[in-house]
Amino acid sequence: MDYIQKPKVTIIIPCYNREKYIQKTVNSVLNQTYENFEVICIDDGCTDNTRDILNIYSKKIKVIEHLGRLNKGQSASINLGIYNSDSKYISILDSDDLFAPSKIEEQVEYLEANPKIGYMYSNGYAIDENDNLLYPLFPNDYIASGDPETILLECPLGTPSGYLIRRNVFKKAGVFNEKLRSAQDHDIAIRISEISEIGYLNKIHWYKREHSDSLSSLQAERRWRSGFLILKNAGRRYPYSFSTKRRRLAVLNFRMGQCMLVKNKYYLAVLHFLISGLLDPMRAIKVIIKKENIGGYN
Repeated sequence: MDYIQKPKVTIIIPCYNREKYIQKTVNSVLNQTYENFEVICIDDGCTDNTRDILNIYSKKIKVIEHLGRLNKGQSASINLGIYNSDSKYISILDSDDLFAPSKIEEQVEYLEANPKIGYMYSNGYAIDENDNLLYPLFPNDYIASGDPETILLECPLGTPSGYLIRRNVFKKAGVFNEKLRSAQDHDIAIRISEISEIGYLNKIHWYKREHSDSLSSLQAERRWRSGFLILKNAGRRYPYSFSTKRRRLAVLNFRMGQCMLVKNKYYLAVLHFLISGLLDPMRAIKVIIKKENIGGYN
C-alpha cells in the first residue's frame, strides 16, 4: 500500500499529571512504523510539568486543553480529541502506556482487510514502573468474542490503549460518556458491539502500565459503581437477555462487596455478597467451593 493511499490515523493521548511517563509515551507513538498519523495530546488541567514536556514536541504533536484549563476527566478529553480530528481511524493511548512500533500499521492493515469490523483490539503486556514485562494481557488460547451479551457480562477487551476504531462508528454508537469518571472503556466497548462487529489481533501491540495509583481501592469502587449505570443504560438501549443482566448485576454486587471489605464496612459487604449470591447462585457456589477463581469474577 503506497503512502498516499494509507488512511490517516489520529492518536489521542489524554493527559493529567503524568510528568514521569509522558515522554516515553509520546516517543512510543513517534516511533511508529506507520507514517500517516497525527498526535493530539489533551492537557486535562495538569498541575505538574506534563505540559512543559509536551511543549518540547510542539512541532510533532498538537496539544489542546479544555476551556478554562479545567480537569474534565478522561472521557471529555478523548472526546475533545475526536472532535478536533478528521481522520478515518481513531487510536487512544493512556498517558502512561506505550505503543509497540508496529501497532498502528498492523491494526490499520487489519481493519482495511476487514471492512465490516468497526473496532478492533490487540494483545499487549503489562509492565511495571520501570518498564519490566509482567505478563501478557491475553493468553495465547484466548477466544475473542464480539457478542454484546459477552462483552456486557465479562468486559473482556482490555483498555483503550489497545484499540483502533473507525471514526464512523462513533456517529452510530456515540462518543465516550462524559458522565462516567471510570469504566469508560467497558461502556464504549458495549455500545460499539451493539452496532458493529469487533475484531481481535493476537499480537503484542501495546504495554499497559501498572503502578500504585492505578490500582487503588477507591478507583476500583468507582469502576464498579459506574458499572451499575452502564448496565442500566445498556438494558434500555439493547435487548439483552434477562439472564445476562441478572448475572452482570451479580458480578457488580460481588465486586462492591469486595470494596466494602477493604473499607471495613462489613455490613455492606455481607449485603452485597448476599445479593450477588441470590442473583447468580450457581456461580456463587463455584466461588465458595473454590472451583472458580475470585480474581476472575469480572
